[in-house]
Amino acid sequence: MEILEAIQANLLSPAVLFFALGLVAALTRSDLRFPEPLYAGLTIYLLVAIGFKGGVAIAAAGIAKVWLPALAAMLLGTVIPLWVYPVLRVGGKLSPVDSAAIAAHYGSVSAVTFIAATNYLKAINQPFESYATAFLAVMESPSILVGVVLGKLATKPSGEKSGASLKTAMHEALFGRSIFLLVGSLAVGFLCGETGMRKVEPFFVAPFQGVLALFLLEMGVVAGRRLEDLKKVGPFLLGFGILVPVLNGALGVYLGRLTGLELGGATLLGVLSSSASYIAAPAAIRMSLPEANPTLYLTSSLAITFPFNITLGIPIYLEIARRLYA
Repeated sequence: MEILEAIQANLLSPAVLFFALGLVAALTRSDLRFPEPLYAGLTIYLLVAIGFKGGVAIAAAGIAKVWLPALAAMLLGTVIPLWVYPVLRVGGKLSPVDSAAIAAHYGSVSAVTFIAATNYLKAINQPFESYATAFLAVMESPSILVGVVLGKLATKPSGEKSGASLKTAMHEALFGRSIFLLVGSLAVGFLCGETGMRKVEPFFVAPFQGVLALFLLEMGVVAGRRLEDLKKVGPFLLGFGILVPVLNGALGVYLGRLTGLELGGATLLGVLSSSASYIAAPAAIRMSLPEANPTLYLTSSLAITFPFNITLGIPIYLEIARRLYA
């Protein structure tokens, strides 16, 4: 009954309801559409806000508390693509390059799923480590790099052109907009500390929930327009997009407990492990693995895993953590 009540509470949260509103808009063929500059602006705001607040939290907690779970987060970002890749190759019979592209997305993380999880934990008064944003910042790049390397190894090398492409992919993974903003604002928040937070709190804290609602409204529209692609990806990817996140989420919760996180913090590490990127990873994969089919990696991450996680997945990972900590 507890998990059913948790799922109900999550489904009735403003963030999830606005996402559902976007889905309805897409399914009813509404002309609702966000201008691209507005979408980019909302993305930048969310990334900078969560990065800055995470940096302030790390400064308050101290590096000694953060380094071990952050190292576990990096390990997860590296290992998840390595086990997901053979599952896609053998179970889904997908091409090597498509398998590598999808593996990169599932090893990477979704900032919006993380934000939805923190909102949910706050709503049910479940405490968690405020420096958990650091895990979000360190998990993105390793998975993209692993996915790109897997894709390049699976294709025939083409001399300097292949090397240049790999170099471009590494640059995008390390200095792409989302990672650059997350890590950069994390550093700014760490250097500023609580004193700096007090100066910008009216901008980064009070409007945050409203900006998130608008962003999820747009994500609902985008996901709704890709629901037709489910017919193309087939039942394997449909099952993959739900079962693999649950397994990754359970692994993340377990590692969170091993590294000394509280129940809420382990839940957030599980949420990050279960999520799939639809901002940083698609940009990097499009540049470095142009042979990969966007329908496969975008539909699985955005139209299957993302809706599952923000509606049902988050309460499930919390329940896994409760049972593990009990």
